[in-house]
Amino acid sequence: MEARLPDKIYFKIGEVSEIVGVEAYVLRYWETEFELLKPSKAPSRHRLYKKKDVELLLEIKRLLYAEGFTIAGAGKRLKEMRKEEKGQLKLPLGDQKYKTALVKLKRDIQSLRKMLT
Repeated sequence: MEARLPDKIYFKIGEVSEIVGVEAYVLRYWETEFELLKPSKAPSRHRLYKKKDVELLLEIKRLLYAEGFTIAGAGKRLKEMRKEEKGQLKLPLGDQKYKTALVKLKRDIQSLRKMLT
């Protein structure tokens, strides 16, 4: 799912269709099946997808096509993944220095807590 997305705020359905590699009617169908997928609509009623929507669509495609999930199974898996992500700090991929600094900070805090109790 490491597709490089253009640096845009909104994507039209044709652009998303090309990025994800499925037809526009498939995207519209997935909207009805996956409650997490809610693209905005312009006053002209055209769908406007945000980057997070496109990333979600890429994950849906991976679950359905590469992993062989059913639509119901993919929906459950997405909800599980969402629960796992809650409370976790998101770091830029491959940015090890931040992770290292946070691990050190966590150890320091734990050490201070021991000293105070």
